[in-house]
Amino acid sequence: MKSICKFAYAVALTLSALNFAPSLASAQDAAGTFTLTHEVHWQNAIVPGGKYRFTVGSSGSSEMLTLRNVSGGGASFMMLVVDAETSQPSDISQLVVVSRANGSFVSTMQLPEFGMTLHFAVPAETRDVAQRAATSSATSSATSSATSSATQTASAAR
Repeated sequence: MKSICKFAYAVALTLSALNFAPSLASAQDAAGTFTLTHEVHWQNAIVPGGKYRFTVGSSGSSEMLTLRNVSGGGASFMMLVVDAETSQPSDISQLVVVSRANGSFVSTMQLPEFGMTLHFAVPAETRDVAQRAATSSATSSATSSATSSATQTASAAR
């Protein structure tokens, strides 16, 4: 009689443990690899160049991106996705990196084979940086115009 009670208790314990265990999502987690040619800022993390394996999984109401360096170092990173949207099958898989004064930042990861596009936080470009970029662009075009006119003048004088 004691053995039947112990068996029933073990079965009840096992069933309740399985009931509380996290269930697997019906959709498969997105996973793949990519290579970074240089260091990038990815939200609050600085990710060095190298080959990485990524997985994207649901963490409640948001998506979580996990990166693991497979080309050495063994560094791992976890990032909360700011926004996720569905992507079209015609889109190409790509990692969009934007340049700012203090480095390169990952803004978007397009994964059409999994039907998603992930967006990440990127600092806004400051007005000073935009103004310096416009000024240096105007200066370089003025310099090239001046050089071009000086060359044309020197040619005409010969």
